[in-house]
This record gives sequence, structure tokens and C-alpha cells, in this order.
Amino acid sequence: MRPFSQSLLRASTRATNFTPVSRLTLATRQLRTPASQTTTRAFTQTTRTMSSENKDVGPLKIESTNISTASGVELSSQQQTLVGSVLDLFAGRPSLAKLQLWKDEGEFIDPLTIAKGRKQFEPQWYGLQSLFSEIERLHHQVTSSGNPIELDLKSRYVVKGIGKEQIINSKVKIWTEGDKIAKVHDEWDGKLPEGDIAQAFQRLNANSVPLMVSVPKNAEEDAKRGN
Repeated sequence: MRPFSQSLLRASTRATNFTPVSRLTLATRQLRTPASQTTTRAFTQTTRTMSSENKDVGPLKIESTNISTASGVELSSQQQTLVGSVLDLFAGRPSLAKLQLWKDEGEFIDPLTIAKGRKQFEPQWYGLQSLFSEIERLHHQVTSSGNPIELDLKSRYVVKGIGKEQIINSKVKIWTEGDKIAKVHDEWDGKLPEGDIAQAFQRLNANSVPLMVSVPKNAEEDAKRGN
């Protein structure tokens, strides 16, 4: 279960009376890291303020600092920062500063969405806060430190308002250019749909979600949402 668009479609098939709670309503989220992990890399995140187009995005605060890696996989300091930020995004913990780690023309692709450019991919991540009351990371492990960086991810999501749970296993791939994220693929069970029809629905969702989900204009608005 990933950014907002796919959640709307999946939830509608399970609860026909579901009405999403306002995106401005914040809910308690849970984020747990399992005790048994192959290798855990802890890194210290330096708090810094970043800016884009003279917009105050606030300090960069990565919450997922304990990165589990498979045997033999080593991440550079910058890779740890990028992976930690992506784990935060999947946990429903976006921020303007974390999204400044992406290139402006970056893209996010999952089974139901093709979001290209900042105006499309930012609302996808903020949409998680609107749809889910609880997100629990059950497992993660980085399996490759190449380009793309690859990691296995298992998460539990609870739909806001109806309490419906769903667990999603996925393979996440992170492409980088320089010190920024260029592209993220979220492949459910290691697969992405193919065909013109699937891509049409993906693009439709990428265009519709920004109309329903607002992105904070500055760090002050971001902080009011608990980010």
C-alpha cells in the first residue's frame, strides 16, 4: 500500500462506505523496527536547513536512522541519508526537507501511479497522512547498494476511519543522480503492471491526487501537520 492514489482504489473495494478524513487531520502513527535484522547500520543525521526557490523547507530530520542491510552490503553516508528518507516517506512521515532530496524532475512509480515531477510526487507522499491512521514497518532490508539501491519492505497499514488493515510486501528501487533521488519504483511482490491500460490509470491517478492533497507551502505549515 503506497502513496494516496492506490490506497483510494484498494480501500474502495473493501469498504464502500469509506470517506477519507480531511487531509488536515493528523492521527497517531506507529513505526516499529523489528528486533531481528541481518545487519543494522546506525548513522548520525546532521540537521540542516535546505531551500528551493527561496522556500523555507525547515531542517532535515531523518527518523529512520537504523538501516538494515544484507550481508556484504555497505551504504555510503549519503546513501544512508537517502534510504532513511525514503523509509520515512513510506512510513507516512514526509517533510519538505526530505523531499528536497529529490530532483525536481524526479519520479515515483508504483502499481497504480506514475508521478513525474515535484508537483505530482510530493502530494503522493503527503497523501499517506490523509488515508492511514497507522503505519507499521514490519521489516526492511537493503539488498543492493548499487544504482538503483534495492530494498525489501514489508509494512502494515490501517485505513483511517474504518480500521481496515492491509499488509504489503514490496521491492523498492531507488535511482540516484549525484546526491539526489532521481526515481523510486515500488514493486509489489517484485512486479510492476504492464500495458497501455495500466499506464493510463497510473497517469490518471498522478494527475488527480494533487487536486485532493495539498503540500505545505513552508516549514511552518509542515510543522503544524506534525512533520
